[in-house]
Amino acid sequence: MYRPKTTLEQWRILQAVVDYGGYAKAAEYLNKSQSSLNHAVAKLQGLLGVQLLEVKGRKAYLTSAGEVMLRRSRYLTDNVEALESLAVNINQAWEPEITMAIDLAFNKQLIYPALEAFLPESRGSRLTILDTVLTGTDDAITEHKVDLAISHRIPKGFLGEPFSEVTFVAVCHPEHPITDIPSPIDPEALSKHLQIVIKDTSSAPKEHSGWLKSENRWTVSQFTTAIELLENKMGFCWIPEHLVTNKIAQGTLSIININGSTHKRMNSFLIIPQPDNLGPSSRLLAELILQQRQLYIDHC
Repeated sequence: MYRPKTTLEQWRILQAVVDYGGYAKAAEYLNKSQSSLNHAVAKLQGLLGVQLLEVKGRKAYLTSAGEVMLRRSRYLTDNVEALESLAVNINQAWEPEITMAIDLAFNKQLIYPALEAFLPESRGSRLTILDTVLTGTDDAITEHKVDLAISHRIPKGFLGEPFSEVTFVAVCHPEHPITDIPSPIDPEALSKHLQIVIKDTSSAPKEHSGWLKSENRWTVSQFTTAIELLENKMGFCWIPEHLVTNKIAQGTLSIININGSTHKRMNSFLIIPQPDNLGPSSRLLAELILQQRQLYIDHC
């Protein structure tokens, strides 16, 4: 019978050293001494007969072999955590807490009836709703930080149930200089004006979606702030249509007719990052949300 030479703790220490950029910060995060981390990684490398890290200055860097081993180790530690979580849910009839990530662009009005129906059945389960944006939503799913998520894209390796569609429109103040440009507006002309963008909630954001050609950009964390800036004649922004329908009707904001992109549509999905480990309370909430989806589809 095979007996492993290494321990999960050693792999977790290696992951922390890499994730936090060195032994000092990893030791602070793990609440361990720096020397114990050095010893653990050195022992791990000795047992494997492979150099995983090399230190340059004050930072530790992965070797090419270390990159492969670290990537595989994450599957190992994630699977153990999932296994232990499964045991907790098996022994626990009703989980005390549920965490759900919802992309900031999603129209929450669509799920409020589901939350209202869930409340009397929740048996005291505490619900935390996290407003996430772009790759921050991806992180919440892939790093198993949440029980449920509503996202506009499905990370690789996960599945999602389609829920609704979100339409984005580019808007500005009716008296903004952009409105003086002949319509439809050429994107190059638009790039000379201030663009308001929403901050990605990921700890390591990646700007790989959306129109971001304006060199002059201001970043805000909420669409409400973006709308207030627009109403004060500052810049333009892509905003979910449901947030500005009334503003457009009242004449406080105007849709920008951009050549080649009058609007953008994105599908939203309900994603369960760890379906095998989902507790009964989270499962009930997911079912109620999907029931609400069917009402939305029937209405459309």
